[in-house]
Amino acid sequence: MAMLAELVDGVIGVDTHRDTLTAAAVTNLGGVLAQTTTSADAAGYQQLLDFADRHVVGRRLWAVEGAGSFGAGLTVALQQCGERVVEAGRPKRPASRSGAKSDALDAVRAAREALSQNRPASPRRRGEREALRALLTTRRCATLARVAGIGQLKALIVGAPEDLRAELRGQPTSRQIAYCASLRERPARSLEHRATVRALRATAQRIQLLQAEADQLQAELTVLVSAVAPWLLEVPGVGPLSAAQVLVSWSHAGRFRSEAAFAALAGTNPIPASSGQVTRYRLNRGGDRQLNRALHTILLVRLRTDPDTRAYMARRTAQGKSRRDAKRCLRRVIARQLFRLLERYDHPGVEILRTA
Repeated sequence: MAMLAELVDGVIGVDTHRDTLTAAAVTNLGGVLAQTTTSADAAGYQQLLDFADRHVVGRRLWAVEGAGSFGAGLTVALQQCGERVVEAGRPKRPASRSGAKSDALDAVRAAREALSQNRPASPRRRGEREALRALLTTRRCATLARVAGIGQLKALIVGAPEDLRAELRGQPTSRQIAYCASLRERPARSLEHRATVRALRATAQRIQLLQAEADQLQAELTVLVSAVAPWLLEVPGVGPLSAAQVLVSWSHAGRFRSEAAFAALAGTNPIPASSGQVTRYRLNRGGDRQLNRALHTILLVRLRTDPDTRAYMARRTAQGKSRRDAKRCLRRVIARQLFRLLERYDHPGVEILRTA
């Protein structure tokens, strides 16, 4: 496969920040032609296009660092102008403490690292995928805040005055939350008792609000996934949240060179861990952990409801694999199945599922 340097005449590397964009025009041999810094707004995007027209006239490529965050606006503007854009990872910097560091050097490193690859990562799609990502992220934050609130409520109950603690002892968490949310101050009680009641009530009501927010966001995710990829919900073990995460991580057809690359992103590819006469593989703890979590959730659901999955687990354990290794193999199988379905499926009316 040809290296990227053989297919372009130059690369514009861009180091992105909230308010500024620093770009470096680099030849296909890695030589620096020019550098510039602009503002991170529409006027700055046009200045970068003019900069590219002056210094890289022929076949060119943009390597944008942070294409999904600080560089999102620039990436969209470039794609709308028909420019080819790839997502540059965080540039590798010198290991020594005296290694130089500046925005201009980071832009050059981003361009040169893109030239050294034969298939740089393309930016994730916007549109429906970005809508799913926003809802998923917000729901995840609400859920984490709810869990933290429950821990705070439990700690308040443990340290509460004994008469108040006795009213809550032995009750399940859901009943404790409902009870604390309806507590009222008792003027005849001590200051400590009244302050504890206020803290318990405020914490419990916050937990209820966060739960209602998470439920509402999940309902919106269900509607959106049903509109974008209803067929994905028919796959055994795949629910709305898992389907949304798979779509967000996958983004669009053609982004991954193979299903093995998708498995590597999901953290399901086997990592060799052989030693001596023992041949084995271990879990991959890298990759997109949210996607890995979604695949694990699908696996657990299938183990409860799908006879074929249970038969596969029994066959693998009979071959001498531990249940942990068998689950690793199953996650790899699920990643392969989902990737092939995502790549093959063509929904002409939905942007997120169209090929690049």
